[in-house]
Amino acid sequence: MGRSIAIVEDEPSIRANYVEALNRFGYDARGYASRQEASSAFAMRLPELVIIDIGLGDEPEGGFDLCRELRAKSATLPLIFLTARDSDFDVISGLRLGADDYLSKDTSLHQLAARIAALFRRIASLQAPASSETVIEHGPLKLESERMRITWNDAEVPLTVTEFWMVHTLIRFPGHVKNRDQLMREAELVVDDATITSHIKRIRKKFIAVAPEFDAIETVHGVGYRWKP
Repeated sequence: MGRSIAIVEDEPSIRANYVEALNRFGYDARGYASRQEASSAFAMRLPELVIIDIGLGDEPEGGFDLCRELRAKSATLPLIFLTARDSDFDVISGLRLGADDYLSKDTSLHQLAARIAALFRRIASLQAPASSETVIEHGPLKLESERMRITWNDAEVPLTVTEFWMVHTLIRFPGHVKNRDQLMREAELVVDDATITSHIKRIRKKFIAVAPEFDAIETVHGVGYRWKP
């Protein structure tokens, strides 16, 4: 049986279409019509990836609320918003809540499947034997690649998979400026500049939560970002 995917979508025909399509792609896809229905199911067992619409029934922001709930349960559970709401405000709001990707419902099924596969490739390393762990250390930061775990002075920083790979890209070459295209390529994202900026802001905020003095990520205006050497 393929990896488990939950689709939280209140429109029955759309929900059924995505479930059927993803099952054809080899996943174990299940649909949920509301935030409450999904939350009840997830309290028993979390799926391996969740696709969420924003407006759910009589809850215009139900998808955002569900995203917040899920991110509190797991820092690394892959979350994708798939919605008709594609304003910059909604995209940035979704990413700030911890989503790994944000797609319009105009996105083709094959592109959706490609994004899902990219996220699963990034979390597959979690099953790697601990003995093969690749560790990068730079000052107070310690990055464990296979476990997708980052600590700062031994305090864990709860990053999403997208955030982890963006930090990984920066920390591999301290002092080297990475432009937005490079960050997108490494993290397997296709987003605009504002979305990259939102990711970086959230990464900084999470580091500052465990280390108020944190200032290791530097913005090089008009170019990109770098990890201070």
